[in-house]
Amino acid sequence: MGAADYRNNMHPAHGWIVTILCVLYILAQPVFAAPQRVVSTFLCTDEYVFRMVPRERIAALSYEATDRHPVVSTIADRAKGIRTIHPSTETVLALHPDLVVMYAGTNPRLHDNLRKLSIPILDLPWANSLADIRSITTMLGEKLGAPETAKAMLADMDRKIDAARAGAPRPPVRGILYEPNGYASVGSITSEIMAISGIADVAPKDELTRQGTLPVEAVIAAAPDLLILGGEARIGSARAYTILHHPALRALKGRTVMEFAGMTPLLCPGPWSLDAAKTFGDLARKARALARKRARH
Repeated sequence: MGAADYRNNMHPAHGWIVTILCVLYILAQPVFAAPQRVVSTFLCTDEYVFRMVPRERIAALSYEATDRHPVVSTIADRAKGIRTIHPSTETVLALHPDLVVMYAGTNPRLHDNLRKLSIPILDLPWANSLADIRSITTMLGEKLGAPETAKAMLADMDRKIDAARAGAPRPPVRGILYEPNGYASVGSITSEIMAISGIADVAPKDELTRQGTLPVEAVIAAAPDLLILGGEARIGSARAYTILHHPALRALKGRTVMEFAGMTPLLCPGPWSLDAAKTFGDLARKARALARKRARH
């Protein structure tokens, strides 16, 4: 066999050898490693980090995650046992994080100090719509090494949206969500979830104060079918709840369904916010039943 014949016979084998070497080279390259010591510095990042990162990889959440005075987190019970902190440069650095998850625009001094020290930071943008929730959840799934968890969270959100739409009264009832200190959600994710659940948000935007609060007089003038009081029914539990017990609201009695309801899932926008849809739907159906009863009389 000549040299040329030898080279021709070896060509196929040589090709396989090259292919195998390329595969081995690729396998030897560093694989993206999910962060191993994650610190969350804000309530709304706590909600995501707790759901997406295994407990053993969470170095700390903010103290609000498990705070009970008042409860402002949907994970207050489940997050017990995880270290919580009042975020400062010192407390965060002491945890030796390989990623700090922050809400954009919060704690600027801490953010600046961590940046100067080259500590990896992931800034979470505020969500203003359900579409924003989808994109932010997907992004976080990639950054935290939990893309499948993100997909599962969004699939669960979609199931709740479908269930809410299926049971929503049509046409929608006219409603207002009135929250502590007199805040009213207008044109927000909350309004979007209300609409899915069969409630048309009729809080008069033009009547909002510069602080975003809605005077009691404006609530009464709007004469909603449904007034959801987003807080505690107990008088005196906090000064912020006082307005929800304003005696002037009695003027709506008999023509408006007024109910206290916990709205903790809405404090931070995320897939869990759709947990409020069932409450909205139940109250919307109750308001529609009252309207029908009044119409018969």
